[in-house]
Formats: sequence, structure tokens, C-alpha cells
Amino acid sequence: MSRKQVHLAAHFPGVNNTTVWSDPESGSQTDFASFVHFAQAAERGLFDFVFLAEGLRLREHRGRIHDLDVVGRPDTLTVLNALAAVTERVGLAGTINTTFNEPYELARQFASLDHLSGGRSAWNIVTSSDAFTGENFRRGGFLKPEQRYERAGEMLEAAKALWLSRGAEVGSEAPVVEYASGQFSFRGRFSVPRSPQGHPVLIQSGDSEQGREFGAATADAIFSRHSTVEAGREFYRNMKDRLPRYGRVDTDLTILPAATFVLGDTPADAAENAERIRHEQVSPQTAIAFLEQVWGRDLSAYDPDGPLPDVDPDPENVNITRGRVRHERDTAKLAREWRGLAESKNLSIRELIVETTVRHSFVGTPKQVAEQIDEAVQADASDGFILIPHLVPTGMDAFVDTVIPELQDRGSYRTEYSGPTLRDHLALPYPT
Repeated sequence: MSRKQVHLAAHFPGVNNTTVWSDPESGSQTDFASFVHFAQAAERGLFDFVFLAEGLRLREHRGRIHDLDVVGRPDTLTVLNALAAVTERVGLAGTINTTFNEPYELARQFASLDHLSGGRSAWNIVTSSDAFTGENFRRGGFLKPEQRYERAGEMLEAAKALWLSRGAEVGSEAPVVEYASGQFSFRGRFSVPRSPQGHPVLIQSGDSEQGREFGAATADAIFSRHSTVEAGREFYRNMKDRLPRYGRVDTDLTILPAATFVLGDTPADAAENAERIRHEQVSPQTAIAFLEQVWGRDLSAYDPDGPLPDVDPDPENVNITRGRVRHERDTAKLAREWRGLAESKNLSIRELIVETTVRHSFVGTPKQVAEQIDEAVQADASDGFILIPHLVPTGMDAFVDTVIPELQDRGSYRTEYSGPTLRDHLALPYPT
């Protein structure tokens, strides 16, 4: 019986606290050479795609630029178009917001990327009702939270109408496209010929009930935060069970949780490396900043290596950090959980943040990490993983050189690309 094949993508870190800035091997987050090195390593490892996140406003904490995080990066689509010229097969996925873009321009940009890359583009569809981000745009943060998926659905529907308006044959006529909805109304001809994939691979990462339903109806892949085997299997089955009501089957949707990894020559070496990296990721200043996001208070006077504050959280000041996606809305409940955990394990502030903010991580020798990844995929906890290294730009090198051969030896990973496009890599159908 053939084994289920593992899908892998590489996330260029930066818009998070994953990167270890203090490591001597840490390089630039903005130099094009960093993006080239990262993408070419992923391609050498036969990854499905490289993945770029994007922030539309500099993150602020307590009213100041949050300098413990990335404070700027080149435009995502510009970087991906440039990477198309220095790679041949690896997919190129970019996060573009539906709230602050328009269908015609977005459709033209992604169709152009698909042409320039030979069919390797992907769009990670994200939404926002955040007035803080919206202040950078003419319309501002005008959307009510419940309307963000309404606009996203109309944006995607309008973009698809443009992408698929022209036939696949060369020189096909551009018909008039008319579209009208609550958010958009236009009439015109799409200026870009049908691209190699028909339209980009569609990635979605929303986890609310509304987000899950939107993903089941529209996405080709889901960027999930449910990366442990138990949570992954529950999410995996939940998403796959939603597909039939949209006329879709299991293979139409690829589930890819985010995960980190730490390698070592021995299990003990890997565990020691993982402990060191986690404490480098969560500096004393970062630990206090994370706690302030939940407490809603200035906690700079507290010792990060001391106990949790004796004051209660301020539920009215949940936006002490602005520009960061929050998955936990009930901060009072989270604070109670953190207090209980800190008391039961006698954790300092920093130790608590190290324990509670860690992403799921594969830790071990290359052989052990390959086994962990493969076992999760074979157990239907996912179809693969979007891996986030702790170093830029060299963070994927050791994984590609040591873990990929182990996966190939297990018969769970390709030894060559099967086709030229990202849809081929993910075994996805082409739109008609």
C-alpha cells in the first residue's frame, strides 16, 4: 500500500517572534539575497511553496513601534515576482488582504505573477476589520467584524470572474465582465490572458466558524494553527467533513498547519538546542510585552524572572498591542488560566510565556523529525506542514539537507517535482 505523501511549505519568518535576532547566523529580513537563499533552499528540498506573510501597518505596543519584532519588509507581490526569476519550480505564496484591496488590481497582479512564474502563484486570503490598520487607507477601518468575510467572498468571486473570463487558448478574446455586489461594481475586460493555473492556488487561514466555512467553500489549502496530532486530527476531519455541501471531495483541500523544528545530532542535543532557542525567542522584554497584551497594563516595572503581577488585568485595554492578530478574545479568561498554570508549575513570567507561546515544534535528530512529520500525516492530523525556521535566511538549509532524505527513504516524499505548476505539486484540480 502506497504511503500518503507529505506536503511541505517554508514560511519566511518575520511577522512574529519566531526569529532569533541575537544568533550570529541571523541575517537581513529585507535584503533580496535573504529571500533568494530561502526560496532556493526550499526548491532544493522540493517544497510545494514558499510563503510570505504581510503586515499593512507597523506593529505598536503601548503607543510605540514594537521594536522586538520586524518593523518593515518589502511588498509581498514585488518580492514574489522577483523570486520567480531566480527559481524554477517552487510555488510562490503571498498574503494579501481583502479588506484594503480592489478586485481588478488584485486579479491583475496575481495573474501577472502566475504568468511570470509559469503557474506557481498562490494567494493567502486574509481579512481585517481592524481600524488601526485601516488608518493607512482612504476607507479606513470601516468594516464591522461580521462583514469582513462578506467582503472577502465578494472579492474572491469578482477576482475569479476576471481570471476565468478568457479562454485557455492563446489569443482568446477578452469578453466584457460585469460584476455587482454589495461591495463592488464594475464592467470591463480583463487585460491579462488566462494564466497557467487558471487562477492562483487559494490559501485561507481563518479559524472562526465563519472562517472555516469560507475555507471549506473556497480554499485549495488551509494554513492551520492546529499542529499537534490530537488537535490536528479534529480540525482535519472537521474541515474535510464540510466539503461535500460545496460539491467538493477530500483531495480538493490540503490542510497545512504551521510548525517549527529543531535538529540535533542526538535526541539530547536536539532537546538542549530547543530549550536554548525558546529562551532566545522569548527575551525578558518579549516576555513582559506578551504578558502586557493579556493584562492590558504597563508591566515594565515587573521582573520577567519573577512571579506574575499581583494586579488584575484591565479588560478595557485589550488593544495595548496593535497590529497583531489575536486568536484569544477573552483575555480575562486567559489570564486566569495563566495564573493557574504559573501557580501549579511555579513558573516565572518568562517561563510562563516560553511555555504558553511556543508553536508546535518537531524536535530530534533528522531521522526522528522525519518520523514525527510522517506519522502526523499518515494519521490524518494534516496533509503536511508549513515550516517556520528560527533563522533567516539559512534556517531551512539543515532541514533540506538532512530531514528531506529521511522522508524520501520512508517513501513519503517526492524525489522530483511531478509538474511545473503549484497545482501539480499539491495534486489539485485546475479550475474550468
